[in-house]
Amino acid sequence: MSFLAWNCRGLGNPCTVRELGDLIRAKDPSVVFLAETWADEARLNDIKRNLSFDNLHFVERINRAGGLALFWKDSVDLHVETSSKNHIDAVVGKGKEGAWRITGFYGEPVTHKRMESWNLLRELNSRMTLPWLCFGDFNEIIRQSEKLGGSVRSQAQMQIFREAIDECGFMDLGFTGSQFTWKRHFNDGHSVWERLDRGMANSDWLLKFAGTMVHHLSSFTSDHCPLWIVPRNLLSPSASKPFRFEEMWLTEKGCTDTVQAVWAVSDPADPGTKVIKKIERCGID
Repeated sequence: MSFLAWNCRGLGNPCTVRELGDLIRAKDPSVVFLAETWADEARLNDIKRNLSFDNLHFVERINRAGGLALFWKDSVDLHVETSSKNHIDAVVGKGKEGAWRITGFYGEPVTHKRMESWNLLRELNSRMTLPWLCFGDFNEIIRQSEKLGGSVRSQAQMQIFREAIDECGFMDLGFTGSQFTWKRHFNDGHSVWERLDRGMANSDWLLKFAGTMVHHLSSFTSDHCPLWIVPRNLLSPSASKPFRFEEMWLTEKGCTDTVQAVWAVSDPADPGTKVIKKIERCGID
């Protein structure tokens, strides 16, 4: 199971929908959260069908702007708890042992309204205590190093975001890929890059899914990077783990002889018996 979060900047452009489809086919996420869909219910349902998702929860656009959508597959036991123009909050495995929480978030784009977003985070935090993953476009940075170009961000502005993060017990999940997730190029030739999109989780989530990775993917239709979030230790019932040779096995008596014997009789035409020769580094020819 993995998650995709993207401020797509409108689903009216066929190129954006095509890029979204390419992302989903490449990464195969079980849950997709989209911000700024700029789309109505009919459009979102068409996209749900075309992308082969089973479920949709959406927040309507306002005056042809904004709009959120959460798509998920039946393989995920997901129940939406609340939603607003800034969030969709859900529980996976509700009422069961091991339940956890997932929230797609969209921070207020208008600076003087951003405190409303941080108060919403605090309110969500007070509603339940579960392992919690929160991701999306927060429209704010945490430190000056998350911005390149343009004016210096107010320390007070960043501080109120950091305080909300601390009160929720969130820790940043880090990332791989580009340092920034948003960019804007101006007519006068200067550009601004910022890390506005991120994944965060509380300590219970981190203990449950240690090693979760957030990947910053590239986009040619939006000024925001999609986030692809891959939790560790979170496999669907039908998922099979790939074979990995453990070097410690060589300490077991007879291991080397067994591997050499199997290698000798492996049938190249039968992938079920083929042993991949990645163990040469361990001294077995």
